[in-house]
Amino acid sequence: MFEVHLEKPFRFSRGSYRMAPLIQEARSLKAGDLSQQESKNLAQTNMKVTTDKFSSERTAMESQQQRQTVTASGFYNQEKHSSSTSHIYTSSSSKGLSTSAKINATRQFHLLNGTPEEAILNTSLEDLESLSATSDVHDIERAKHKYSTYLDESIRCLQKLDQNKDAPLVLDKINDVMRKAWAVPTYGHELGYALCNALRNSGGLDLIMQNCTKSDKSLQFASAKLLEQCLTAENRAHVVEHGLDKVVNVACVCTKISNSVDHSRVGTGILEHLFKHSEETCSDVVRLGGLDALLFECRKSDVETLRHCAGALANLSLYGGAENQEAMIKRKVPMWLFPLAFHTDDNIKYYACLAITVLVANPEIEAEVLQSGTLGLVEPFVTTHNPSEFAKSNLAHAHGQSKTWLKNLVPVLSSKREEASNLAAFHFCMEAGIKKQQGNTNMFSEIGAIESLKKVASCPNAVASKYAAQALRLIGEEVPHKLSQQVPLWSVEDVEEWVKQIGFPEVSISFVESRVDGDLLLQLTEENLRDDIGLTNGIKRKRFTRELQQLKKMADYTSRDTSNINNFLQSMGLEFSIYTYSFLNAGLDKKDYLRNISEDQLLSECGISNSIHRLRIMEGIRQLENGLANGMNEDNQDKSLDVFVSYRRSNGSQLASLLKVHLQLRGFSVFIDVERLEAGKFDNNLLQSIQKAKHFLLVLTPNALERCIGDIERKDWVHREICAALSANCNIIPSSTTSSSLNSNSCRKI
Repeated sequence: MFEVHLEKPFRFSRGSYRMAPLIQEARSLKAGDLSQQESKNLAQTNMKVTTDKFSSERTAMESQQQRQTVTASGFYNQEKHSSSTSHIYTSSSSKGLSTSAKINATRQFHLLNGTPEEAILNTSLEDLESLSATSDVHDIERAKHKYSTYLDESIRCLQKLDQNKDAPLVLDKINDVMRKAWAVPTYGHELGYALCNALRNSGGLDLIMQNCTKSDKSLQFASAKLLEQCLTAENRAHVVEHGLDKVVNVACVCTKISNSVDHSRVGTGILEHLFKHSEETCSDVVRLGGLDALLFECRKSDVETLRHCAGALANLSLYGGAENQEAMIKRKVPMWLFPLAFHTDDNIKYYACLAITVLVANPEIEAEVLQSGTLGLVEPFVTTHNPSEFAKSNLAHAHGQSKTWLKNLVPVLSSKREEASNLAAFHFCMEAGIKKQQGNTNMFSEIGAIESLKKVASCPNAVASKYAAQALRLIGEEVPHKLSQQVPLWSVEDVEEWVKQIGFPEVSISFVESRVDGDLLLQLTEENLRDDIGLTNGIKRKRFTRELQQLKKMADYTSRDTSNINNFLQSMGLEFSIYTYSFLNAGLDKKDYLRNISEDQLLSECGISNSIHRLRIMEGIRQLENGLANGMNEDNQDKSLDVFVSYRRSNGSQLASLLKVHLQLRGFSVFIDVERLEAGKFDNNLLQSIQKAKHFLLVLTPNALERCIGDIERKDWVHREICAALSANCNIIPSSTTSSSLNSNSCRKI
């Protein structure tokens, strides 16, 4: 009997009392002189009181389970289990869900499944696996509640088990729950975060960090695996505050376990997450050996490990700040990014490209980054991939990046390097689609990305502007006036828009009044800016001239440049593009006309006041006159390149790129072609590079020479490279992964 007292009257429904019948179950098994008997008795009484606001239920359950094994000589084994009583109180919430004490479900669960650890290990995850993008919101909430409770029980169980042999199994089971939660389409991000919070709040994160220092290797690794799955922003902050050194140490230990792919994946995965916290944390992780461990793992061939490496280096580039970017340069990270960006896996390639573009956006280290050659791999990626399709290609970025991560990427949009701006715009386009699906497009205005996207969308950079405009449309923002890359064809309105974009709105009216179009813009002199436009301030004129020169480098001159004069000038350096329009206007629109030009004409007719530039252009013209025929003459050869790397594109790219890195780290200059040439299309640049090389490194992966056999016309490009190396008297060095790769018969038939 019980009483209920409330201050306000309420409707009290009739209580109920029920006694369930006695349930008996018996089983027996006999084989020879061995017999086994089991019996179960279950009796239950139930009393329940219900109102509009709550229900209270008391259950008395009496249970007895007996199992005995009998042999001819007597009892061999006998087991007995009995009983449980529980009380459950349920109140209704505003969402229509219920919150209840966990005692009843837990005790009944243990009664049916044995010990607590057995109950945890035997839990079915079918309901979690069945969740999909079309699941009801209430199903997601129920899953959150159920598995948060499950994690709470699991951690309590682990705290009691301590060094028990079942502890790694329980940790693996929790890890399985976390993986399946993250993998739920659409809701995985929300569900995974909820369970990660539950793990931290239950003391699980602290327990895992403690296990990282234990001597039991299986317990340590099981804890590290789980840790790698639950390092959300809040959990990273908790780790940094309470045990960063322990976690970095266990990650480095994992990477040092030779011949274990699983350990490498976990170690690099943890480091990838830790580099997403703060600049100070990045410095600590680098100091504790995290960056060195990552770079060593870049030599591995496992795809998932390399994905973590590429992601970690991208995160360090974004979060590390100038000091850590300098540390990356000292450790030759741009060179190690080359084999990652050269990989056949798109995910590895993408984040390696992202890392190199973030680094090159820092003017202080731009020169060192350019030396690695990795930046040249960015453009082929962004022009051959679709952001929305790429977003769906891997779970790692299917849920998108965090607000802080994206905020750190915003400055890269405005980089003077086209490659950096292009890839940043590509990523924001991908994120716009993801955030739209999540209903979280307001994030872009919160991080200040809208204005940067609008500026890029209207700039003459064709690739970056396309992706920025797509991103703006996806998040419901207005797309600004688009400027073509064909600057000579700009209208007066286009010029006015560009002048405003670069920060000179006060003189834009002067450009309109003077009717300055694209053709006139490219011919403006400093005197025009001062006397006709009204830019009397010398510093402002220099700023304007700098922007104009940047525009000239980016411009597309194909409407006037039918003989590729711009390509000729760019072969001496990107900065020589500023003279392209002067050449074209002076009548030098054919390469044949170049051979008769003098240095004085370059000064007077083309307006090239820089005497060093005039000398370099004259040298370039002389080389153009000599042509490739003279270049094949050994006496005229300039062996300025140490090594040319030849490889079969279908299966030799990774080995070739690693050889390139190791040679560069030892001070050799190396050329490796990054294009996928079609049969019969042999680039003259390749031929020139082979002629300049002292050594020809031939990467012999399996079947690398098969296409050379019977190739009388030399259509195969590896065949042509070998023949060119022989003609240029290069020192040919075969390099193979296995001895069987070097087939003497194939070599004789070339």
